[in-house]
Amino acid sequence: MTTPALDPHLQSELKKALGSYARLLKAQGLTHVPLDRRAREILRHMEAPGKATAQAPSTPASAPVHLKAEHAPAPAPASAPAPRPAGSTSAPVSASVPDPMPRRPAPPAPASTSLSSAQTVKGEAVSADGTKAERLARLQAKASVCRKCEHLAAFRQNVVFGEGNPEAALMFVGEAPGADEDEQARPFIGRAGQMLTKMIQAMGLTREEIYIGNILKCRPDMPKGAPGNRKPTPEEMQTCMPYIVSQIEIIQPKAIVALGSTSVEALLDAKMPISRLRGKFVDFRGIPLMPTFHPSYLLHNPTNETKRKVWEDLLLVMEKLNLPISEKQRGFFL
Repeated sequence: MTTPALDPHLQSELKKALGSYARLLKAQGLTHVPLDRRAREILRHMEAPGKATAQAPSTPASAPVHLKAEHAPAPAPASAPAPRPAGSTSAPVSASVPDPMPRRPAPPAPASTSLSSAQTVKGEAVSADGTKAERLARLQAKASVCRKCEHLAAFRQNVVFGEGNPEAALMFVGEAPGADEDEQARPFIGRAGQMLTKMIQAMGLTREEIYIGNILKCRPDMPKGAPGNRKPTPEEMQTCMPYIVSQIEIIQPKAIVALGSTSVEALLDAKMPISRLRGKFVDFRGIPLMPTFHPSYLLHNPTNETKRKVWEDLLLVMEKLNLPISEKQRGFFL
């Protein structure tokens, strides 16, 4: 059977989605995934859309397939399926999706096979001498004069570095300051910030006990007079990432809560809906990270069902930190 041709734009977007999903699976410790024959045909067609798949080697429907060949073997004869490593029962998951059964030498493997650039980006250089508070103060002084994004530096009123306990066991990471935060140089103090404070208090904690930061330290610029806020661009996030990475490296929290899809995208390079990511921990440089909805999402979707989903994520964080949980707390929003 010949696989219908895919629209080039749709094909490109599908590849990106598959790559994000593969990176997420790797972050959760999964190394193999089975594919049926139909999936193999579609993936092969995506890699070489001009080739018909009708002559592909016959493969049992349940047979697994390699999603990526780091060092591809010589092409197998057309009458036999491509060989699999001895003992392999399913396919290795990779951040990219080349031809599942290449008929030509595979392209060179990327230099790094890490989960994402966010996992390997270096923190902003700052002296390691002194206490955590002193190191954070030096990092903040450096951020306060940063002009790496000239358009953001020209637009901002203040650099919003972050605040909280330098010895915190729990760290919340959002996406960027809004208008209120930009005016007062403090993270999460607007309506979304008030919601976050309620979430923290429901856990039996205070803002002074935890640490709050954002991926961006400057408010994303807006057209003059335009209301609201905009999402940071990938370039802006990449430029500012060293600051939040250094904050995490200095504080060394025992758990991180990533608030919203933008924060998750920056930290994990996973462009997937929070609804599919939340509810389970993902590793970030040896620290368990819990993705959950941004507090602003709760303001726009104030149902008990939505609140319960966020609360279940926070309960998992509380359990991870060995915080006391009462029966009343376990029953919130039920």
